[in-house]
Amino acid sequence: MTTAVAPKRRRLMPRWRDYGRPRELVVRYLLLVLVLGLTVGPLLWQLLASLKSTGEDVFGANATLLPHHPTLRAYRTIFDQVPVGTYIRNSLIVVALSVTSQLVFSTTAGYMLSKPGWKGRKAVWVVLIASMMFPFESIMVSLFLSIRDMGLVDNLAGVWLPGFVGAINVLLMRGAFLAVPREIEDSAMLDGANEWQRFRHLYLPSAWGAILVVVINTFISAWDDFLWPLIVLRSESNMTLTLGLSRLQNSSFGYDQRMVMAGSVISVIPVLVLFVITQRWFYKGVSSGAVKL
Repeated sequence: MTTAVAPKRRRLMPRWRDYGRPRELVVRYLLLVLVLGLTVGPLLWQLLASLKSTGEDVFGANATLLPHHPTLRAYRTIFDQVPVGTYIRNSLIVVALSVTSQLVFSTTAGYMLSKPGWKGRKAVWVVLIASMMFPFESIMVSLFLSIRDMGLVDNLAGVWLPGFVGAINVLLMRGAFLAVPREIEDSAMLDGANEWQRFRHLYLPSAWGAILVVVINTFISAWDDFLWPLIVLRSESNMTLTLGLSRLQNSSFGYDQRMVMAGSVISVIPVLVLFVITQRWFYKGVSSGAVKL
């Protein structure tokens, strides 16, 4: 009579050695702490510096990391002296226009580039790749002359037009659409779906992660842009948030290091909130929308 052998229970919790040797694990965590300090450290320092009172030093040998008497005086002064609400409204207008145009034209252009069989597809691909090789500063003067000829200087539309559509977003969407199996599209065609229906109900839902990457990248670049609004905008009523808060360093407002730090924190909060909410889908979208040659 044979005795039944009970199956081994599967370990649910990994052992210490599953992660590698202790020395390797320590080195790994030290590197993670170093990267965390380099990325989060400056932002945390700005936040703590903005909370310091007037008598505390921000720089110098007597400066400390933690404020001895935390206060929100710098933030109250900013909202009293600077029209932050107007700056935020202008930035949101530029961001909304940029995100909308990028979504519409990067998805449609990426979809067309993912479809074989039409003439000029390779040429368009080469032009998009080549356009990414030139920095913005190399075309900045000619771009400003074009904006001036259109009468869009000191206008939010002039800030938005250079971010109308980006080559990197088109290529990202192309890679995401190429990942859709051809057999699924053939099945939809047999069911009678036309081009628009296949694009709307098949390709767009499959590329949701890449679409979210486009939204986040466009939001960050449009919200944080400083150089181009500085060139185009003139009046205070049209200034974006990053440009308007840079006036805190102007002597007419009285230069205060705490106010400058508070302005930097105010400008970065929306980006952090957006990224924290969407980080899970963001990383999935980066992997699913990788550019395929």
